[in-house]
Amino acid sequence: MDLKHRSRALTEGPERAPARAYLKGIGYDDDALSKPIIGVANTWIETMPCNFHLRALGARVKEGIREAGGTPMELNTIAISDGITMGTEGMKASLASREVIADSIELVAAAHMFDAVIAISGCDKTIPGTVMALCRLDVPSVMLYGGSIYPGHYNGQRITIQEVFEAVGAHAAGRITDEELTAIEDAASPGAGACGGQFTANTMAMAFEVLGISPAGFSMVPATDPHKEDVAKQAGQLVMDVLGRGQTPSDIITRESLENAIAAIACSGGSTNGVLHLLAVAHEIGIELSIDDFDRISERTPLLCDLKPSGRYVAPDLYAAGGVPLVLKRLKEAGILHANAQTVTGKTVGQHADEATETEGQDVVRPLDTPLKDTGGLVILHGNLAPEGCVVKVAGYERRRHTGPARVFESEEDAMASVRTQGIKPGDVVVIRNEGPAGGPGMREMLAVTAALVGEGLGEDVALLTDGRFSGATRGLMAGHVAPESVRGGPIGIVRDGDEITLDVDARRLDVSLSDEEIATRANDYRPPERPAPAAALAKYARLVSSASLGAVTR
Repeated sequence: MDLKHRSRALTEGPERAPARAYLKGIGYDDDALSKPIIGVANTWIETMPCNFHLRALGARVKEGIREAGGTPMELNTIAISDGITMGTEGMKASLASREVIADSIELVAAAHMFDAVIAISGCDKTIPGTVMALCRLDVPSVMLYGGSIYPGHYNGQRITIQEVFEAVGAHAAGRITDEELTAIEDAASPGAGACGGQFTANTMAMAFEVLGISPAGFSMVPATDPHKEDVAKQAGQLVMDVLGRGQTPSDIITRESLENAIAAIACSGGSTNGVLHLLAVAHEIGIELSIDDFDRISERTPLLCDLKPSGRYVAPDLYAAGGVPLVLKRLKEAGILHANAQTVTGKTVGQHADEATETEGQDVVRPLDTPLKDTGGLVILHGNLAPEGCVVKVAGYERRRHTGPARVFESEEDAMASVRTQGIKPGDVVVIRNEGPAGGPGMREMLAVTAALVGEGLGEDVALLTDGRFSGATRGLMAGHVAPESVRGGPIGIVRDGDEITLDVDARRLDVSLSDEEIATRANDYRPPERPAPAAALAKYARLVSSASLGAVTR
């Protein structure tokens, strides 16, 4: 294969002298320009710990590329912290940023004719956003995850950002003091790296390692572990090997590898956001994938990983236990893994499963004969409130059914105000609408509300449904991604205070006790509340975005 299969058109021939002149002026000599040009798509930013360290990792990636005979060119794109913007208007930008990340990498890599691309991700939306771009480009590619943060320590206990969000609810209920809240805040996030539990970042990092677009064994190396720099350099060398083999994302991302990734999310108790993001990746690569495929695969996959938010451990513990290859080993033992699926290393996922090493005595990943649960952590419900479906995370709790009166809120802020004043009572079904992809716009996560409910001691006594999203740190009986959303005619818009709602996991149903005629009558009368017009970027997003049941992709 011609390793400069794309960049020759940019750098060679008399007519390209102006381009070479520009590049020579910033340090690229004739030798550098004679080599394959590798785009290093970085998501470094100083607004959050998740991506704060990626500039240094990028430098090591570029070292690896140069040593392997390539010329790296680094580009940067945006990133938005879900955790920092949570509960504010800023959170509306989070999911929309996934599309901007993908668009920006696609535009730069296509325009500058990179021969291969390695993307470096950190926080939640940068992970799928980078992979979506790699799918569109379909040039030899690798995605490197920046790694997880280590846990903090408070009162002799290890804590993550999850405990801070839940402490807000405990504080509002008078269960902890101002000083205790500050002490938890000060301890929970001790350095760089993405959130430590099996929240969205680590869920997607695991999913993409299992999918094969990230190198086996690399993702769970913690962000500040000294070995992370070695991993970054090896990833730079690896992308040159992928280029030499001519392997592209469409060789790796197949129906079978997507099913492997779904199984990994299910067996690890991963984030409901995995549904949105894998649907989006399937869309970009041109593979048909349905929301109901997640339910089917989760139902046959045991829950094996004892990870937060519902379990005891965090991502660095998984790394110490054996990392994602150990998860692959369990999936293969269970007969669930499509073992012949290809990966960027040149080996199959089955080979990586066979090479996994398991730390003696570890109990982060359970053996098959003692699973945490016999089925996985995700279920998909349908019903008269969710004709297109909704997503429920069932890892970590036993409640499978809840019937109660609706408490309806037209926004996250309205719901949070009620939580702060102890307005939610045991038995209630909290309904938060107008927070979908178009209605928000941006499909905000409801972690501030769900964590505050847990912090107030209501986690086992209420249910919640929303056309918005949940954080991977959310726990409790919560139905998200309810589709269609309210502003696009979804029945969630017709619910009134006091209506009886039932979430039934075993029956896979989400229903309101109203006749079809009453639902139709109310639908004709429902008008979403007026809100200030969103700024230009979010207004464009709202016009273009699809239903959550299709991955909230823009078209």
